[in-house]
Amino acid sequence: MNTEYRKSLPGTDLDYFDAREAVDAIQPGAYAKLPYTSRVLAEQLVRRCDPDMLTDSLKQLIERRRDLDFPWYPARVVCHDILGQTALVDLAGLRDAIAERGGDPAKVNPVVPTQLIVDHSLAVEHAGFEEDAFEKNRQVEDRRNDDRFHFINWTKTAFENVDVIPPGNGIMHQINLEKMSPVVQKQNGVAFPDTCVGTDSHTPMVDALGVISVGVGGLEAESVMLGRASMMRLPDIVGVKLTGKLQPGVTGTDMVLAITEFLRDSKVVGAYLEFFGEGADSLTVGDRATISNMTPEYGATAAMFYIDDQTIDYLKLTGRDDEQVELVEKYAKHTGLWASDLKAVEYERVLEFDLSSVSRTLAGPSKPHAKLPTSELVNQGIAVGLDQAREDEKNGLMPDGAVIIAAITSCTNTSNPRNMVAAGLIARNANKLGLTRKPWVKSSLAPGSKTVKMYLEDAGLMNELEDLGFGVVAYACTTCNGMSGALDPKIQQEIIDRDLYSTAVLSGNRNFDGRIHPHAKQAFLASPPLVVAYAIAGTIRFDIEKDVLGHDADGNPVTLKDIWPADEEIDAIVKTAVKPEQFRQTYIPMFDLDKSAATQTNPLYDWRAQSTYIRRPPYWEGKMSGERNLKGMRPLAILPDNITTDHLSPSNAIMLDSAAGEYLDKMGLPEEDFNSYATHRGDHLTAQRATLANPKLFNEMVRDQNGEVKQGSLARVEPEGKVTRMWEAIETYMERRQPLIIIAGDDYGQGSSRDWAAKGVALAGVEAIVAEGFERIHRTNLIGMGVMPLQFQSGTTRHTLNLDGTEVFDVEGKAAPRSELTLVIHRKNGDVERVPVICRLDTAEELTIYTAGGVLQRFAQDFLESSEVTA
Repeated sequence: MNTEYRKSLPGTDLDYFDAREAVDAIQPGAYAKLPYTSRVLAEQLVRRCDPDMLTDSLKQLIERRRDLDFPWYPARVVCHDILGQTALVDLAGLRDAIAERGGDPAKVNPVVPTQLIVDHSLAVEHAGFEEDAFEKNRQVEDRRNDDRFHFINWTKTAFENVDVIPPGNGIMHQINLEKMSPVVQKQNGVAFPDTCVGTDSHTPMVDALGVISVGVGGLEAESVMLGRASMMRLPDIVGVKLTGKLQPGVTGTDMVLAITEFLRDSKVVGAYLEFFGEGADSLTVGDRATISNMTPEYGATAAMFYIDDQTIDYLKLTGRDDEQVELVEKYAKHTGLWASDLKAVEYERVLEFDLSSVSRTLAGPSKPHAKLPTSELVNQGIAVGLDQAREDEKNGLMPDGAVIIAAITSCTNTSNPRNMVAAGLIARNANKLGLTRKPWVKSSLAPGSKTVKMYLEDAGLMNELEDLGFGVVAYACTTCNGMSGALDPKIQQEIIDRDLYSTAVLSGNRNFDGRIHPHAKQAFLASPPLVVAYAIAGTIRFDIEKDVLGHDADGNPVTLKDIWPADEEIDAIVKTAVKPEQFRQTYIPMFDLDKSAATQTNPLYDWRAQSTYIRRPPYWEGKMSGERNLKGMRPLAILPDNITTDHLSPSNAIMLDSAAGEYLDKMGLPEEDFNSYATHRGDHLTAQRATLANPKLFNEMVRDQNGEVKQGSLARVEPEGKVTRMWEAIETYMERRQPLIIIAGDDYGQGSSRDWAAKGVALAGVEAIVAEGFERIHRTNLIGMGVMPLQFQSGTTRHTLNLDGTEVFDVEGKAAPRSELTLVIHRKNGDVERVPVICRLDTAEELTIYTAGGVLQRFAQDFLESSEVTA
């Protein structure tokens, strides 16, 4: 702690650390030019950094150097129950490993405050048009997840510094935005900026409040939980100037889908973005949060907004204490974090986006950054002629292009009151004119917070949504996470029998191949009001702007413009219906988490032997605890560009004919309770069977007689050349103790921050991934599991090397951050080729983690060594 910079914060009884003085002492006037992100990073360096390192670390921010590491100490960790529970399963396994080596397991605890929200466990088995859908879905959730919830309840008292919000309360990101983030922390008499890491790639949603909050994998979160600094280098900080204003009738969702495409095309992968300008100033925090939530979809790490009057208004609206709101304003204005103090910021790169250019839009059919004007959907997925599709509908048949799922879901949009009120008004206007949801559409409303239902009820709109089939089915992450539940069996059978092109429309942030539902061939992201409109249309083979949605009682045609509400009406209702007391009523009892009366809990978990949800992890056993030698590796797969973590480890419902389904069937689990891949990630025996199990996978080692790559979870076992299902290939190689490698294209591992996308390949015996480029979170997860990420040099690809999967690979050279290593290719004909590759261990800290075998192995070593020193 650098006490020379500790000062009194005027108007409070708190101190703060003066980053401005520390920075300007090195280079006068430098602080005024620093971006917002650098100012927050500078503060935590002044407050936490070793004094001997401080000057050099601050120079990196001032001089914008990216060649050295400096420590980042996030103030807290937030987790949803899938990755959060998996992280705590790992810590429970670590306690076992420590106990077996003579250490005290009770001392293995998160050091950093950790908040776990159970929000990823509920499937929409009962749709929004069913009576008591919420209660019925919660009953199914509790039954299916008994093993998981038993473990989570144990963690409440077994671990220190862990708070758990039980199921049925909302989505982690929306709760984080509306309640958990104080924006300015106060601990031990010191005020400082709130910072956060979360086990979900959409954690940057609270960047909208000016809080540096980034998504990390479960393994990196575990490292932060256990008190290790997250070592980082100065990121690319890109200014994004927003100009203009949104046109009438254009929603925040339309805006963010357009911005997402723009930013993905602008190559901001890994960057910290800072939004500013008159356009940004005019956006409410609800709209800002919609932009920040989609950070992973445009590939950035963070999407920051400055603290300003909009921030203060939002904190008041969401029921924060008056004292806390006052602290945020005083701290931001005094320390240079208020918007008006950032006029002299110098960015190395500035992008400009005109909000007035946005029109009504969707994204799809499988990439959230692929903007698609509504008028173009009519031609999507043509399997039969449009006239025939409409004739089928007249005859009572589902049309080709049928919307089988219409879901208002995900924190992306349910945290934005304007979007939700607009959906309610569309429903009201449609009901007045006699329009109805098509009978094959499974509709649902899953808000990220209980406050949404409160203000919709106060506005008289909740019953209008219910009448159209959009009753509340959950306060959880549902359809967007692949938890859309079963279809009506008759509808499902018709899709199969007629081989229909069936689709989903949802207001979420993810629509990757195979994610939303096994029978939804494609999925489209849309605003909540458009989701309602498509439920009425019943098909995407439809021009939503022009075509007739139905007819009123007098037979007059009704189109979208006839039911679309005016912006003035939306704003008036938001102003009167959304109230601070709704947020207080929701969150005060939710966060009454006093554990002082709790009974003592055994520090070691009593593992349930037959559980398919929670099992002691194997990371300290056998080959997992051994050294990787990177020799004699055979390729498990050769993969194209844009491989997502959904390809590597899907999260959707488990089918009986899958490897995981066959295993669960043998374990005696009824098919109706197979649940999703995501919920089983606390049991490695189930979860590893999801490795590369996505039916939309293209493994370029598997081709048909015409040389075309075959789609499916397929592999080719070498040297025999036998094509099998991926899991059978993995089992074969595991029995042979064959080291493996994966070769891939660009943007490898984009998507959700899914640690099992790394755990699965590591358990399979994959020692290295060689790709043209990596998404940040997945790369760190690979390192956390002891898998070496290697990057082809520019101009070198799997194609230029003519790789076909018959090769055997070695890696030579001494690993060091960003060093050049050599990939040695032994071809089937005896030729040997040596190719330079980049070691993507980017920091010294990552090198030590990899060398130890992974995050957990590293911590076990450090813990036991420190225990010996103490003893």
